[in-house]
Amino acid sequence: MAVPSSSPVTPAASPLFLREHEVRRGVELLFFGYTRLTRSIDEGLAEHGLGRAHHRALYFIARQPDLTISELLKILAITKQSLGRVLTDLGAQGLVETRAGVTDRRQKLLRLTPDGVAFEARLFDALRTSLAAAYAAAGQESVTGFWRVLEGLIPPNDRVMVAALQKDM
Repeated sequence: MAVPSSSPVTPAASPLFLREHEVRRGVELLFFGYTRLTRSIDEGLAEHGLGRAHHRALYFIARQPDLTISELLKILAITKQSLGRVLTDLGAQGLVETRAGVTDRRQKLLRLTPDGVAFEARLFDALRTSLAAAYAAAGQESVTGFWRVLEGLIPPNDRVMVAALQKDM
């Protein structure tokens, strides 16, 4: 459905913002926004024969060097088999390396290689450009509200993982 050019891009939420059509609008905006945001990195990933699952792994390994495989499994909420394929691909391309844990040699710690650091930084730069433009257009209060909505989607038990990422900022 096309939006007439004279209508505002972002109408104010109705006081009845929990009605089905209001919730559907939010779901649709999440779908379209996420698709357009990740499109900014799809070409770079495709050049390496990688996809979005690879990007998510790269992103979180970059955020937490020496992340264990079990921690990454919990963050990504994917199967061990799926993560195994992703890590095999990333390792074969020289983007991620594993090493034994310090206290438990059976533990595998994940870290980006220098090539992995550079590649993840290029991908993040594309995301930052898109998201920063949207943030600037929306304004500070809207960004804070957006963060609150997204945080509200995260189950309480998982919010600890998110908070742990914020401590490094």
